[in-house]
Amino acid sequence: MDGDFRTEFVREPAALRHFPALVLNADYRPLSYYPLSLWTWQEAIKAVCSDRVDIVAEYDHFVHSPSTVIQIPSVIVLRDFVKPQKRVAFTRFNLFLRDEFRCQYCGAKGDLTFDHVVPRARGGRTSWENVVAACSPCNLRKGSRSLRQVGMSLRKPPRAPGAEELRNMGRKFPPNHLHESWLDFLYWDAELEA
Repeated sequence: MDGDFRTEFVREPAALRHFPALVLNADYRPLSYYPLSLWTWQEAIKAVCSDRVDIVAEYDHFVHSPSTVIQIPSVIVLRDFVKPQKRVAFTRFNLFLRDEFRCQYCGAKGDLTFDHVVPRARGGRTSWENVVAACSPCNLRKGSRSLRQVGMSLRKPPRAPGAEELRNMGRKFPPNHLHESWLDFLYWDAELEA
C-alpha cells in the first residue's frame, strides 16, 4: 500500500478532504471508528434537508444557493438509532484491522496481503481462524508449507473478532484529519489525565 494506509479503504478520499461531517448514531457515538463514519458536506446537507439528521456542530464555512445560505455541518447525529451489527463480516479490511495492519509473522507494516496459516492446498479453510495479514516477503517465504516446515511463528493466534472488539481496535487508528468539533464525540469515554 503506497501512501497513507488510512485512505486506502475510503471510497472517495478526495471528496472527504474538504469539510467532512462526522456521523453519530442516535446515541451520539460514531457509527464506526475505522474507517471513521464521515460523510461529504453534500451528503450531510442532503440528510439535514430530508430531516434524517440533526446538526450538532458546524464549520465556519458556508455554501450558497441563489436563495439560501447554509453553514456546513461538521458533526451530525442520526435521528433514528442504527443497531450495530453483532456479526463481523469476514473482509480483507476487517482482517487487516483485526491484525492491526501488521504482518502476523514479522510485524512489518505496509505491503500487506493475506495468508492461509494451514495452506488451502493442504485443506486449510478461508476463515477467521486460518487467515492472517502477512507482508509479501513472509507470504512468499511460507508459500504452501506449514509454519513448522519453514520455522515461522505467529505473533498471535488468529480468531474471529467480536464487533465491539473491532470497533475498539479502530479507535487506535485515527484518520488524517480530526476537526476540533469531533474530539468530544470520538474520545468521550477515553481515560482522563490526572
